[in-house]
Parts: sequence; structure tokens; C-alpha cells
Amino acid sequence: MLVICVTMVMVVFGIVIGLWAGRETKQALAHRFNEGQLAIARSIRSQVERDFRLLAREIKALARQLGSDQALTEEMPYAVREAFKHVMENGVGKMELLDLRNRRTIIFVPYMRLAAEPLDSKTWAHLSIPVYPEDYDPWVSEPYVENGEPMLKMATLLPNDHRRALVFHIHISWFISGAVKEIRSGKTGYAWIIDQRGIFLHHPYTDYIGKDAFSARGDAFKEHSFVRINQIQREGMLKGHEGMGTYSSVWHRGVTGEIQKLIAYTPIKISSRPLQNWSVAVVAPVFEIEAALTRIHRLQLLLQGAVFLFVLTSGGLVLWFQMRWSRRLEELVTARTQALKRSEEKYRSLVESAEDFIFTVDGKGRLLSVNSYTAVSFGGTPEEFLGQGLARLFTPRIADRQIQIISTVYESGKSVRDEFELNVGRTPLWISANFMPLKNEAGQMDAVLCIARDITENKRLERFLINAEKLASLGTLAAGVAHEINNPLGVMLGFCDLLVRKKMPGSQEYEDLKIIERQGMHCKQIVENLLSFARVGQEKTADTDLNECLGEIIKVVQHSLTMKGIDLHTEFTESLPKVRGDDRQLQQVFLNLLNNAAAAMPRGGPIHIRTAVVAGGQRVAVRVEDDGMGIAPENIDHIFEPFFTTKPEGEGTGLGLFVSYGIINKYGGTIICESPTCHNGTGAKGTTFMVELPVHMGEEK
Repeated sequence: MLVICVTMVMVVFGIVIGLWAGRETKQALAHRFNEGQLAIARSIRSQVERDFRLLAREIKALARQLGSDQALTEEMPYAVREAFKHVMENGVGKMELLDLRNRRTIIFVPYMRLAAEPLDSKTWAHLSIPVYPEDYDPWVSEPYVENGEPMLKMATLLPNDHRRALVFHIHISWFISGAVKEIRSGKTGYAWIIDQRGIFLHHPYTDYIGKDAFSARGDAFKEHSFVRINQIQREGMLKGHEGMGTYSSVWHRGVTGEIQKLIAYTPIKISSRPLQNWSVAVVAPVFEIEAALTRIHRLQLLLQGAVFLFVLTSGGLVLWFQMRWSRRLEELVTARTQALKRSEEKYRSLVESAEDFIFTVDGKGRLLSVNSYTAVSFGGTPEEFLGQGLARLFTPRIADRQIQIISTVYESGKSVRDEFELNVGRTPLWISANFMPLKNEAGQMDAVLCIARDITENKRLERFLINAEKLASLGTLAAGVAHEINNPLGVMLGFCDLLVRKKMPGSQEYEDLKIIERQGMHCKQIVENLLSFARVGQEKTADTDLNECLGEIIKVVQHSLTMKGIDLHTEFTESLPKVRGDDRQLQQVFLNLLNNAAAAMPRGGPIHIRTAVVAGGQRVAVRVEDDGMGIAPENIDHIFEPFFTTKPEGEGTGLGLFVSYGIINKYGGTIICESPTCHNGTGAKGTTFMVELPVHMGEEK
């Protein structure tokens, strides 16, 4: 009897433990499964909201373009055709331009001509488009059913013209199909969407679409009560809440009967003016989880039956099984936690390895996080900057400007891009920064993310291209002017020569004519310089060793530079490949650069000349650096223009750099000037000229 009683107690205890463990396991798995469904719903929400923001940007951009058109031809405007390419895949099937001033509506349909129809004020009033500033989101209508399909209108007034409006007609089924069509939760789970009135906008059971969610189920399945799902819709989804739960249904992908389902739902913010929130739900049947648990429960029953046969081992077997199952669950949780941790570490490593300034700030400009590149660039560690203001990284002027931008991001909820100049030692940097809002799970902004990148090289290339285009046009003009001057100049010099021959050398008339002849030859030399800049290179291709070329010109100017107290330092790369160009013309270029550098240092100083191979061995570069007074910001963009000079009258013609630019350009090279004073005006001095020439590749046809 004692053995029987102990056996019965153990059996009962095992059964109770088994039932309790099964129920807890089922609840835990159901909760985990629902959390996965909630993640899917949030993903759908993010994609739908992102697509709506895309449509809002497209309609505002198109409105700005159409706002300048006073009249539209019968052909579809280019701007509208281009807009259709972007928005058709997002469900826009038709565009409409409402023109109350001319009392007409112009309808745009892809691949068709314009269609204009009369418009009365009632249609305009029915649309009820509020007048918002241009930076606000467009007006969005409530969903409506047209030809059995849910539709939506998005509209905005044309800038500076509140009597014209642009309207997008959006097919909701097209719009949301990309986000929900291929959604699967488990094996057979699916997603459905309702608007703020409870109307089905999407559902696998297509008979529901366009109908009221509270009545559609009851009309289709009258024998079943949908109290629970109606309560979830009314108290959770229609109020814009996010949550999870269960309910009873009688339909699931064609299968009918009593079916318990898991549901996870979250709101989708469609517009703020007027406020509209849809709600997306992801559902799956409970039997998908129960099927996995059924096999485990059967095994438990077999083990519990074995207790009757094996009194001493039954309790141990049950406890062993429970412990094993708990370990499996723990391993599963641990594996998923580690996977999440690895994913987080992966994204953190991406941020930490990026060579960009990446940091987050709160609304008052205090640093919340800083990546390693930013901390190292400003001389510290990430931990040292946390909680500090932006003035810890930037100058007070730049920090105040960024705080204003951050306030703008908090107010508008949109990204703002800015460019500013940052001084790091003597080297000025141009930074492009993008300030983006960061929102928490509740959709509220709690930080601003800034990603800033060094665009100094882009700015330099931009300025070079502007100068190149300007000098190209000046070269064409110089060629024309030079040719026009050469003809009368030749006649003048010819007649002057005839008159000289008729005068006695030493007479006053003879000396006067010689003065005229010398000045005329000076004018001719200036004209030749202009032509040498504008002339397209037809000379035969030659190759030049820049090290030898520079060595020859240094021998010429060495004594003169020494007398002026200038120290010349050279750093020539050995085995330098030869470049395209003529020795004498290139020596003229480097002579101009050395003379300019010497003129910039009246009290003496160092001049550095360096050669190097760049662009992967395709080009050879020469740098001429001085420590002189530098170039003023207002002059840097004019130094290559003809007759422009900052030297005193009589000391320069303004053609040295102009002709040098023409020579370098003729051989396919570039000449660029950099001077710290042209960037910041802080007193940093010195000028660097960089000449790059292509490597000579042999005889050219």
C-alpha cells in the first residue's frame, strides 16, 4: 500500500507538473511568436510610412515645377512624365491639376495626352485643401471606394498660387501591395490593414476589402460571434495603439471552422493634416504552435505511464525531461540573444570603422554618442565627449549654428543638410553634415543623428572646374582679339621700319621712331603671349624629364634668389617618368612660379619644390610652395585671368600665370593654386602651386 500510495502521489505530481509545464511553454511560445508578428507589423508600418513620405516629396517637387507654368500644352509636360516614373509603382494611377482661376481640371494619365475638363467651385470646395506652408506635408483624404477598389487622394496647393492644386489619385491596393503581399507569419500567417474608420484596405479574403471590419465578418459568417476581434479593433487598433492578443475566427486562407488566432497590431501614421492613422495587423493560427507541442506532450504521457512500471525511476525520468526541456528553452533564448548581440555589434563596428564624423545629440546640443573617428579627430576618446556640448568639438560660431539646425529638426521632424568650414591647424576643411531625426518605439523624437563628411577635395575640384570653364572662354576671346590686333600692328611696324630707314641715326626723329618701334614690338610680344594661351596644341609630341627641367631653371635663378635671402629646398623623386611637353615652355612655367614665389617674400624665406608620381603612375606632379603673404580671398579666383596682377604698376603685366595656364593645359595637364588666406583670412600665409602633367606614353599618331 505504501508503494502504491507513493506511486500514485508521484504519478499525480508528474501529471500536474506536465500540465503546468505544457501550459507555460505554450504561453511562452505564443508570446514569442506574437512578438515576432509585432516586428513584422512594425516593418510593414515603416515601409508604408516611408512610401507615403516619398509620395509627399514627389507631389511637392512636382507642384513647385508646375507652379511656374502659366499654361499647359496638349502634350504631357516633361516634369509630369518624369514624376510618373517615380510614383506609378507606389500606386499613383492618375494626376489632376485643379485650376479654379481658369475653371478647369487637367487630368494626367500615363502614356496618354492631357485631358482638360470644366471645374466648378463646388468641386474645389469638396476637396477642401487647407493652406499650409510649403514645408508641411500635403493634405491626404480619407480612403474611399471607387469601382470596388479603395482609393486615396493626396493634394497640395501650388506655391504662391492658392487657386491651383495638384492631386494624386492613389490606388491603395497598388500602394500597399509591396509591403504586405508576400508577408508570411509562420507557415500560413498573413497581414491585413484597416483605416481609422475600420474599413478594410487589404485582406487575403478579398470580399472584405472596402467593407466595414465590424460588419464584414458577421455578414460573411453569420453563425459565429466576433466579439473579441471587434473589441481589439475598437479599443486598440482604431485608437492608434500597439499591442498583441488572441481571438476566435472561422476563416484562415480558405480553411473554415473554429480557429484560435494570435494577433499583433501597430498603427501607421498616414498624415498629420488631417490626422489619419491606419492600423496593420499580422495574424497566424494557434494550431501552428500547438502542432509542435503535441509531440512533446505525447512523449510526456509515455514517460508518465512508465512511472507505473518503474516506481523508483519514474520521478527521476519526469524531472530529467523537465530539466532537459528547460535547458532547450534556455539555449534557444541564449542563441537568439547572442544573435541579437552579434547584429548589434556588427552595426556598431560599421559605425566605428567609418571614416566620417558620426555622433548623436539631444535637443540642447549635448553629445549622447560619438564614434571613434570623431573622438580621435578632435583629440580624445568617445567617453570624454559624452554629455558635453557641441562647443567641445567645434568653434562657438559653428556650434551655435548647429544647435539652431538641431532645433529645426526637432520642430519639423525632417532631415537638414548643412555645409561649413572647419579649421584643423593650418589646413581648412569643408564639412558636409546631415542632421537626421531619431525616433523611439512610440514614434517620438529623442535624439538627432549627425553624419558629417570631409568634402574639401570636392570643393577644390568645383573651384577648379569653374576657373577652367572661365579661362576656356577667355582663351577663345583672347585668340580673337589677338588676331584682330596683329593685322594693324603689323602695318604700323612695317611703316615705322620704312620711316626709320629714311632718318639719320642719332637724329631726334630717328630716336622717336625707334621708341615707337620698341613699344610696337612689346605689343606684338603681348599678342603672341595671348595666342600661345589660346592656340590648340598642334606641335609635335615631345617628352621631358621634369627633374632635369627644374634643375636647369634652378641654375638660372639660384643666384638671384640667394641675393634676395630666399632658401630653395628641393625634394625630387628619383626615376621620374617623362611627361608630355616642351622643355623651354615648361621652364617658362616654372620660372613664372618661382618669380611669383620670390615676389611674395620681399624679406626672404624658404621655397620648397617637390616632384612625385601620382594617379597610379599616370601623372607626374610638381609642387612649388612658399611662405609668403598668400593670396587674398577676393583674388584667388582671378589669378589666371589675363592682365590681372596684384603687383605694383610697372612690375608685372598680368600675363605670367595666364600664359602658364595655357601651356600646361595644352599638354593635357592641370595647374591649381591653394592659399590658406583665401579660405579663412586668419593670418595663415603661404601659397602652393600644383602642376600635374600626364606621363608620356610614346609616339602618338
